[in-house]
Amino acid sequence: MGFCCGLQFFKYIWSGYDKIRCKTGGYLMKLKVKPEDFIVKEEITVPILKEGSFKLYLLEKRFWNTLDALQRLAAENGLKLSEIGYGGKKDRYGHTFQYITVQASKNLSTREKNLNLTHIGYLNTPLSPVLIAGNHFEITLRALSGEEGNNLLKRAEQVKKYGFPNYFDDQRFGSYDKEQGFFAKKLLLGHFNGALKIYLTSIYPEESREAKERKKFFAANWGNWEECLKEAKTRIEREIFGFLMSSPKNFPGALNLIPKEQLSLYFAAYQGYLYNNLLKEILISQGIGLRAYPGAVEDYLFYLTLPRKAFNYLKSLMLPTAAQKVHFPNEEVRREYLKVLERERLKSGDFNLRKIRKVYFKSFLRPAVVIPEGFYIGNLLKDELYHGKHKLELKFFLPRGSYATMLIKALNVSY
Repeated sequence: MGFCCGLQFFKYIWSGYDKIRCKTGGYLMKLKVKPEDFIVKEEITVPILKEGSFKLYLLEKRFWNTLDALQRLAAENGLKLSEIGYGGKKDRYGHTFQYITVQASKNLSTREKNLNLTHIGYLNTPLSPVLIAGNHFEITLRALSGEEGNNLLKRAEQVKKYGFPNYFDDQRFGSYDKEQGFFAKKLLLGHFNGALKIYLTSIYPEESREAKERKKFFAANWGNWEECLKEAKTRIEREIFGFLMSSPKNFPGALNLIPKEQLSLYFAAYQGYLYNNLLKEILISQGIGLRAYPGAVEDYLFYLTLPRKAFNYLKSLMLPTAAQKVHFPNEEVRREYLKVLERERLKSGDFNLRKIRKVYFKSFLRPAVVIPEGFYIGNLLKDELYHGKHKLELKFFLPRGSYATMLIKALNVSY
């Protein structure tokens, strides 16, 4: 199996913009230098009506992730977050357009510098992920050398023809703790104390210095709930440590105090990790040449081209995410799935979390390979932001749940 240098992500804030620096073979490529470099437009599967039970809005935003924007809109309009229907989560580092629904009489339309909400019609059902067809992307890659740009153009033809493995990308694993592991894995193995410790002590780069110091204190004083409660600042910290003061060993009870939305993100992260491992095992089983690409948790594996037999098999293959009850498309997938679980020291029955009832694992099928629709890559142009460098513009459509950043990783895999 061959290896390439890979795409290394380093996120930092500069003049309000997030930049992801992508290092490949000694070159430096930049993505998301400004919001207009990463435009995302959502497409829904149902017609927009002139009348209906739910008002449909178009949410246009920059520098806001979806949940923060919706929480802001809910608070300003006296709504609960659960009263707003939406299909997908989009991050703050782009210029994004997505739909939301609200069953409300008043008009929520608003126009601000980086957050616009426009009433465009109605639906008869609230918006949810099942009503999202996918997303249209317009992406600009910057600071390219001529050689790097030409390599991307060559790879684009292969990706256009053979697609790319439909992994969950690094964004899915923001809750992963390199030292302590996955929150949900601890739950599945019955390590409730360890799961709670991950939730309350994991430190993330974007957090404030004060939050990081507080979490270090919790870790150093874990088990001394009285001292932890004295240092608690957030509502959920106070609730959990207060609960543990009265019931010191009731970790399942403490875990059930975590908001449902946060638990869902932790569950989704580990479910995505298991899916990625299943997909890698399937690719390896095809006996095809693969290239490793570094990720936030572990390497991704990419192919450059596919033999006809493997291509015909993979392009129509649907792989399941992990849960207690799983549908397998064939015996090979079942065998590789069980191999992944065994490596993680898990059994199917472990996914029935009887002591955690707010959220549960539900299996769904996901394409093993995605072939971008309407794939367009422009010519190498002069980059107006980086002297002596070039830029490339990409346009394509991906089905719901697939990552444009994974397509960009695929483009950067080289011989």
